[in-house]
Amino acid sequence: MRHATLICVVCLLGLTALLACLNLFTPASSPVHVPIYIVSLAGKYLCFAILALSVDLIWGFAGILSLGHAAFFGLGGYAMGMYLMRQIGPRGMYGNPILPDFMVFLNWKELPWYWHGFDNPVFAVVMALAVPGVLALVFGWLAFRSRVSGVYLSIMTQALTYALALAFNRNDMGFGGYNGLTDFKEMFGFPLQADATRVGLLLATAIILALQLLVARYVVASRFGKVLIAVRDTESRTRFLGYRPEYYKLFVFVLSAIMAGIGGALYVPQVGIINPSEFAPANSIEAVIWVAVGGRGTLVGAILGAVLVNAGKTYFTSALPELWLFALGLLFILVTLLLPAGIMGLFRRRAAAPAEADEAGADEAAPQLTKQDA
Repeated sequence: MRHATLICVVCLLGLTALLACLNLFTPASSPVHVPIYIVSLAGKYLCFAILALSVDLIWGFAGILSLGHAAFFGLGGYAMGMYLMRQIGPRGMYGNPILPDFMVFLNWKELPWYWHGFDNPVFAVVMALAVPGVLALVFGWLAFRSRVSGVYLSIMTQALTYALALAFNRNDMGFGGYNGLTDFKEMFGFPLQADATRVGLLLATAIILALQLLVARYVVASRFGKVLIAVRDTESRTRFLGYRPEYYKLFVFVLSAIMAGIGGALYVPQVGIINPSEFAPANSIEAVIWVAVGGRGTLVGAILGAVLVNAGKTYFTSALPELWLFALGLLFILVTLLLPAGIMGLFRRRAAAPAEADEAGADEAAPQLTKQDA
C-alpha cells in the first residue's frame, strides 16, 4: 500500500501540473487546450477528495462511521469565506469598507466580534483549522468518553451537521443566512477571477491533498495506526490489554476534522460561494459513498472514489438531472453487493492472483518431487 500511495502522489501532482500547463501555455484554439472551467472543476473534485480522505481515515482505520463530516468541511469553508468577504471592502454593492453587503442590507450597525481578525489571512487560515478541530475535540471527547459507538455515533454526527445547517440558515447568526457568503474579489492579493489564480488554487489543492495523503499513510502505518486498527476490530480486547481506545479515537477524529476543514477552506475560493447547504446531511452521506466506491481503508481509494463519483455527477446531473439521485443510490447498492472492497479491491485481487498461482503450482510440484525421491 505504500507503493500505491507514492504512485497516487506522483500521478496526482503530474496530472494537475499537466492541466495547469495545458491551460496556461496553449492557445484557446489549440485542440489540447484545457479551458478554465475544467481547471475549476478539477480543483473542486480535489477538495472533495480531501473530505473523502478524512472520512476514510476514521471509518476505514478506526471504525468511526461519521455521517456528519461535512460539518467540519463547511466550517473550514466559512472561515475562509469570512476572510474573502473582508477583502471586498468598499468594492461591495453598498460601498461599506467594514460591513459585508448582507449586514448593511439587514441594517447591522457594527461588525460582530467573531468577525474581527478575519481581515488577516494568517488568522483566517488558523481559524479554518482550529474551529473544526475544537468542535471535533469537544464532540469526540463527550462521545468517546461515554463509549458511544456504532450507529448511535453515526446518528449523533448527522444531528451535529443538521444543527449547524439550521443555525447558519438564520440571518441573525451573522453568516449571510440562506444565501451565505459570495461575491468574492480577491485572495491573498490575487484576483479570484484571473486564470492564473485559479490554476494556482488547483496546484495548491493538489499539493495539500498529496501531503495529507502522506500524513494519513504515516499515521496508519505507525504503531499508533496498528493500535487504531485493533480498536476498530476488537475495541473491548484492546481495552483489556491496557490501552485507552477513546484517546486513540479522539486523536484521529480531531486530525480528520482538521483535514476536512482544510478541504473546505480550499473549496470556497474555487467555487465562489459558501452557504448552509454545505452542512446538509446528504453531503456527508455522499462522502461515505465516495469512500465505499473507491475502497474503504485504502486512503488512495477514497481519493479515486471522490474524483470518479463527482465526475459522473457532473455529467449525469446535466444529461439526466432527475435520475442522478437514483443512480447514486444504485451505485452504492451495487458496490456494497458486488465490490465490498471498492475499486481498490479489484487491484488487490489482480495483484494477489499471480502470487496465489505460484503457490498453487508449488503445491502441485511438491508431491511429484517426493515420488521421484522415493
